[in-house]
Amino acid sequence: MDIGQLASRIAHLEDLEAIRRLKARYCEICDADHDPDRIVTIFAADGVWEGAGFGRAEGHAAIRALFQQFRQMVGFAHHMVMNPLIDIDGDRARGTWQFLGAFTFREHNAARWVAVRYTDDYVRIGGEWLFQHLRAEVRLSAGPGESWAVPR
Repeated sequence: MDIGQLASRIAHLEDLEAIRRLKARYCEICDADHDPDRIVTIFAADGVWEGAGFGRAEGHAAIRALFQQFRQMVGFAHHMVMNPLIDIDGDRARGTWQFLGAFTFREHNAARWVAVRYTDDYVRIGGEWLFQHLRAEVRLSAGPGESWAVPR
C-alpha cells in the first residue's frame, strides 16, 4: 500500500468518526432539554429535520422553532443510538441509525419508550460535517404497561 492509499484510508476513518460524533452531539443536545440554539449549530443553513407525526422543519429558524416546541413538550429524554451504517462520497454522506429512547412528556407526566430509525444525509462544509437532512421514522412507541406487539 502506498502513502496515498494509506492517507485516503485514514481520511475515510476520520470522516466516519466525525459523523459518529456529530450524531452523538445531536443526541446530547436533545437530552439537554432540546436546546434550540445549539441544535442549529449542527445543521447546514438549509438543513432539514423531518419526523413522522412532527412535521418538517427546513432552515435554522424552522429547526430552532421546532426544538422550542420539543422543549415545551418533553420533560426528559434519553437518546441511545446504535448500529450506524455510514456511506461517504466526497463531501456528502448518508447514514442510518437505530434509536431507543426513554421520554417523559410534560402533559400528564406521561412516560414512553420510543424506537426510531434515523436516515441522515450529511454534508461537509468548511471541513466540518453537518446534518443536511435528518429523517426520524418512529417504529415503536409504548408507555408503561402497554404492549408494542402488533397483532398479525
